[in-house]
Amino acid sequence: MRTDFGDTAPSPEGATQARMASVETRLPLRFRRGIYVLPSLFTVASLFCGFQALIRTSQGSYHVAALLILVASVLDAIDGQVARLTRTDTDFGLQFDSLADVVSFGIAPAVLVHSWALSSLGRIGWLVSFLYVACGAARLARFNLRRHPADRRYFVGLPIPAAAITLAAVINYRPEAVTDPLAAGVMAALTVFVALLMISRLRYRSLKDADLIVRKPHLAIIVVALVYIAIASNPEVILTLLAVAYLISGFVPKGIVRIGGRRLETTMGARDASEGR
Repeated sequence: MRTDFGDTAPSPEGATQARMASVETRLPLRFRRGIYVLPSLFTVASLFCGFQALIRTSQGSYHVAALLILVASVLDAIDGQVARLTRTDTDFGLQFDSLADVVSFGIAPAVLVHSWALSSLGRIGWLVSFLYVACGAARLARFNLRRHPADRRYFVGLPIPAAAITLAAVINYRPEAVTDPLAAGVMAALTVFVALLMISRLRYRSLKDADLIVRKPHLAIIVVALVYIAIASNPEVILTLLAVAYLISGFVPKGIVRIGGRRLETTMGARDASEGR
C-alpha cells in the first residue's frame, strides 16, 4: 500500500513494533533491565509448582500434585506470552524455560504417574516412566534446535506441556491410587503413547499463536471465556476431554488432506467428463 506522496505505508505490525521500540527507548535503563527478568519470574513459578508436585507425590497427595502440574502449564504459557509482548526473548530465557519444563512436565508427571498407578507393575512401571522423561527431554532438545521453524503455527511432535497435562488431567479425574492391574496396564499404555507422540513427526497446532487475538480479539475473548466456563462447570471431565482432544488432533490434518485430495480428484474427473476431455 502506498500513500499519496508515493511512499510505502508501514504495515500495522511494523508500526506497532516501531511504537514499542520508541517506548522502550524512553524507559529508564533500570526499568528496561527489569523487564527482561519478568518472563523468568513466571518460569521460576512454574518450576516451583513442578518441585512441589514432586513433594506432594512423595506424600501421597496425588490430586494436589496433578493440580500443581496443571498450574505449572498455565504459568509456562504466560511466561512465553510475556516474553513476546515485552520483546524480551533471550537465549538464557529459552534454556531456562527448557530446564524448568524438564522438571515440571517431564520428571514430575513421570514420578506422579509411577507412584499413582505404575508402581504395581514393577520393572515395567519404572521403565515406562523413564521412557516418558527421556522422550520429553528429547522433545525439548529438538524444539531448541528448531527455534525458528518455517511455520510457527504448528509444533512438530506433541509439546511436553500438553503431554504432562494429559497425564495430570487423567489423575485429577480419579486421584485415588490405582490398584487394579488392568487399569495400571492401560495407564502404562497411555504413558507410552504420549511419550512416543512427543518424538513423533505429527504436527500440533500452537495455541500460543497470536493471529486470532490480533485479527479477531473479540472472538478470542469469547472463546477463552467459554472455555473457562466449561472448565469451571465440571473441571475433572472437561480438562480430560480437552487434553484427549488435543492429543488426537495431531492425527487430524493428514486425514483432512487425504479426504480433500480425493474430493478434488473426483471434482476434476467429473469436470473433465462433462467437457468431453
